[in-house]
Amino acid sequence: MTPREVLAQIRQREVTTVDLRFMDFPGVWQHFSIPADTLAEETFEEGIGFDGSSVMGWRAINEADLLVVPQSETALIDPFTAQPTLTMICNIQDPITQQDYTRDPRNIARKAVSYMRSTGLADFCEFAPELEFFIFDDVRFDQRGHEAFYHVDSVEGAWNRGRVESPNLAYKTGSGMGYFPCPPTDSLADLRSEMAQRMLECGIPTSAHYHEVATGGQCEIDLVPRDLVECADQVMLAKYIIRNVARRNGKTATFMPKPLFGDNGSGMHTHFGMLKGDTPLLAGNGYAGLSDFGMHAIGGILKHAPALCAFANPTTNSYKRLIEGFEAPTKLSYSRRNRAAVIRIPVYSPSPRSRRIEYRCPDGAANPYLLFSAMLMAALDGIQTKARPGDPLDKDIYDLQPEELANVPTTPKSLENSLDALRADQDFLLRGDVFTPDVIDTWIWYKQTHEIEALRIRPHPYEFAMYYDA
Repeated sequence: MTPREVLAQIRQREVTTVDLRFMDFPGVWQHFSIPADTLAEETFEEGIGFDGSSVMGWRAINEADLLVVPQSETALIDPFTAQPTLTMICNIQDPITQQDYTRDPRNIARKAVSYMRSTGLADFCEFAPELEFFIFDDVRFDQRGHEAFYHVDSVEGAWNRGRVESPNLAYKTGSGMGYFPCPPTDSLADLRSEMAQRMLECGIPTSAHYHEVATGGQCEIDLVPRDLVECADQVMLAKYIIRNVARRNGKTATFMPKPLFGDNGSGMHTHFGMLKGDTPLLAGNGYAGLSDFGMHAIGGILKHAPALCAFANPTTNSYKRLIEGFEAPTKLSYSRRNRAAVIRIPVYSPSPRSRRIEYRCPDGAANPYLLFSAMLMAALDGIQTKARPGDPLDKDIYDLQPEELANVPTTPKSLENSLDALRADQDFLLRGDVFTPDVIDTWIWYKQTHEIEALRIRPHPYEFAMYYDA
């Protein structure tokens, strides 16, 4: 919609509130609301001032003022608010220079697309993420000076097979046995259908939804391909819908990568393609139906894979998912079938238009604007330098001899390792001023200070089990 059409819809739908949403640095939607009758056409050019010092990773207190600039094409009626509310995603600008704010993740994504087009290599890049998440029935956690704990529960959790539920109706999903069962074992089918329907009504078509492998309510909803910025917008809106539909049904949804010990974690496998006009650039006659262009793109992603993990797996919890077993993508290689490789080339269809790369590392804690931008920049570097990805990992990793396995590099073991890789390998992100040194330095500082150090200095509950009688 144009700004004028947004204002017309406000009148037609008797909207009382306009909700302005924007992305903070770590990757969480923020918002504030204004009365609908204060929105004018000029607002879409001039923006609205707000305090940026309170947003994680943004301005210092002495330079707090920023502008939110609503983007009319993102306007929609919120399906969850009691009062008729129209929401819009905003870009962030500096009020003095009127320039796009360099730490605004959406601005970084827009710059990545502009840089891609400036190279002449491609006109469009498409992303299609698979959203994995857990739906729990009860979650409690706390962290204080004298105690720390978490407790999650699910009516379909395998640990509840023997619980007195008056009556316990069985059909509890076994650990590692949750993939594709029909109801009543899959007790969340109707809830996912409601989520997918709300998403469609908000302009987000989905390609599939189903129960995932883990016990305790692990689900997946797959999005269809969209260009970079639109796809990142849709990821944030989809997560908002998933959480709110769950809450309305007396449940809670989390995209935390590894909430359950000893079972599969949740990823956000991301399918990636590039086009020149209407021509798909990854399709060819090589391995798994890929072109040289596609192989070079894989080469770039693998070349920069440790640094990419700083954005694809941005939490300390992310690396509790990236461990051997549990179908985790831990090998820095590619394959058409081996899901332990960080890159898979789906071969379901012979159509060139369907040829794509599936990057399996990311998880739902990632900031999608930064993740997709970093993926694109790594692929472009591989294409520009004609990086070769080496041989595919088509063997089952459990069939490999120890000496063979030792030659296959793995994903970083911790967030700190990933940040170290990003410090050493960031030039590819700086091209075209897409990521700035300030953005990367701030990302590393924030993660090191507010997550790694925050966890390092606190006693862990499991340490009591290990060391109390030391």
